[in-house]
Amino acid sequence: MVELLPLSEIEPQAVEQLLDAAFGADRFARTAYRIREGLAALPALSFALREGGALVGTIQCWPVMHRAAGGTATPLVMVGPVAVRPDLQRGGHGRTLMAHMLAAAETGADGALMMIGDPEYYGRFFGFTADATAAWDLPGPFEKRRLLARAVNGHGLPTDAGMIGPR
Repeated sequence: MVELLPLSEIEPQAVEQLLDAAFGADRFARTAYRIREGLAALPALSFALREGGALVGTIQCWPVMHRAAGGTATPLVMVGPVAVRPDLQRGGHGRTLMAHMLAAAETGADGALMMIGDPEYYGRFFGFTADATAAWDLPGPFEKRRLLARAVNGHGLPTDAGMIGPR
């Protein structure tokens, strides 16, 4: 039986173990971790997936900000990581987590969504594109084509140059 529940109901150590298994212990060196350093995940948009009582996947969302050179600050929600236990990847668990988070974001997100991810996957299945992000910058290395965004819950996307960082 598959069960979706708030991430806050899962032991943090179990989440960290899943993230290590899915992404490796060196995951903290990634640019995405720099952006959300010191932040707490948004409880209303962060979920866990259990199957047979075992944790098999998680999705976390974070409160970030686009700060334009002119001083304008636009709240965004950073999606990810989306983690699935390696032996269960490609089984639809990540898609289930994303769909559940997007449904919650349609009424609960306080900003548009952004992520660093595979545009072929996240664009095709979830409507994320790099159309608005061409002038955005991150505090570390990243591939421009993988910086994706999606309007949600009436929140539009800034298109001007700016840095993404914590709120």
